[in-house]
Amino acid sequence: MSKRYALVGLGHRAQMYVDALLGDWRDTGTIVALCDTNQTRMSYYAELIGGEVPCFDPAEYGKVLELADAVVVCTVDATHARYVVAALDAGLDVVVEKPLTIDAESCQAIAEAAERGTGELVVTFNYRYSPRNSAVKRLISEGAIGDVTSVHFEWTLDTIHGADYFRRWHRDRAHSGGLLVHKSTHHFDLVNWWLGAAPELVFAQTDLRFYGEALPRGERPARGQGAPGLGSDPFILDISTDERLKRLYLDAEHEDGYIRDQDVFAPGVNIDDNMSVLVRYANRATLTYSLTAHAPSEGYRVAFNGTEGRIELEVCERSWTPPHAAIDPSAASKEHAAESWERLTLHRHWQEREEVPIEQGAGGHGGGDRLLLNDVFRGPADDPLGRPAGYRDGIRSVLVGVAANRSAATGLPVHLAADGTRLADA
Repeated sequence: MSKRYALVGLGHRAQMYVDALLGDWRDTGTIVALCDTNQTRMSYYAELIGGEVPCFDPAEYGKVLELADAVVVCTVDATHARYVVAALDAGLDVVVEKPLTIDAESCQAIAEAAERGTGELVVTFNYRYSPRNSAVKRLISEGAIGDVTSVHFEWTLDTIHGADYFRRWHRDRAHSGGLLVHKSTHHFDLVNWWLGAAPELVFAQTDLRFYGEALPRGERPARGQGAPGLGSDPFILDISTDERLKRLYLDAEHEDGYIRDQDVFAPGVNIDDNMSVLVRYANRATLTYSLTAHAPSEGYRVAFNGTEGRIELEVCERSWTPPHAAIDPSAASKEHAAESWERLTLHRHWQEREEVPIEQGAGGHGGGDRLLLNDVFRGPADDPLGRPAGYRDGIRSVLVGVAANRSAATGLPVHLAADGTRLADA
C-alpha cells in the first residue's frame, strides 16, 4: 500500500528520506507536504521532489496532517514531541529521527499518545542495522560469552564531526539536551538492545573542557563567513564551498536568522564535550561509557565481559583529518576513506582469540541504512535480532541521557523505573 508522507523539518537530516522516496522506495509512497519554519529550505527540497508539493509553516501543521498518512519528523530535537503527539492523535504513523525527544516530560507525553492512538511510531536507530553491531547482537544472543556481566564503551568524535555540534543549534542544551541525549542516544540504545535489558540506575560526570569558552583563545569570530581565518583555521567551517549546505543554510539565513557556521569557541556553548557515565541494568550488567567530542580520530571501542568469555569490537571511522578537509565540508567525507577499519573478536575461556568476519552490504553504514529504510517504508520483516525500534526503545535511550545529565548536575545517582521508560521519581 502506497502511503502519503509529510516531512516536518527540512534541514540536512531530511535528505535521506527524500532520496529514499524518490529512489528505491518510490513505490512505497509519495511526498505530499513539506513543513518547516524556513521557506528557502522547503523550496530546496520541493525542487528536488518536483511537481507542486505544498509547503506549510508549523502554524499550519493541522493542514499537513489532513493531507498525509504518515509524518517523518526531522526537526530540532526539542520540538519532536509536539509534532509526534499531534500526528499520533490524528491517527497517523510517525517516523522520528533520534533522539525521540529531550526530556522526561515529553517522553511521557509521547508514550501516552502512542498508547491511546492507532498509528505506529518508529524511531530510526540506524546503528542497530550496521553489520558490525548486528554481529555483536548475534553473538550475545547465541550465548557466545554466556551472561554479559559488564560493558566498556568508549566513543570518540573528531574535530570534524565533534566540532560541528558546537557550531549548530546543538550547542544549546535547551534545543538538543546536550550530547548525552542527542548523540549518545544512539550508543545507549545499542547497549540496551545488545543486552536486551532495561537500565535502572545512572551516575555521571561531565564537563566542558575544549569548546566554547573552556580555554583562553583570544578574540574569536562569531561565525565562519567573513572571518579572518576562513580558509586557514581548521575550526572555521566554510559552508559556501558546499552547494547543498549553502542553499539549505547560508541562503536561508535571511528568513529565520539561523547561523549554521557559528565559531566553535564563541560564547553560547552550554553543553559538555567530555562525558563519563556508569549504568546498571535490570539483569545486573553494568556499563561504563565515555564520550569525547574533540579527539583527533573518530570511532569507538566496546568490550563485553561474560561468564564464558569476552567480545571486543574496535571501529575506526576516520583515522585523522587534514586541516583543509575540516574547512571544506565537501572534502571531509572524501578524504582518507582507506584509513577506516573495524575488527570484531571473540575470546572464550580456555580458547585462543578468534576474529569474527563482518559481512558488508552496499550503502551507508555497511548496508545498514538500506535495511533500516526497508523496515521504515516496507514494514519490518521477521527479524531474529529485533532491530526495528519503537517508542519504548526511544524513551529508554533518551532517559539514560536525561538521567546522566541530572546526575552530573547533582552529583547523585538517578534511578529509573523497572522497565526503564520513566525516571523513578516521575
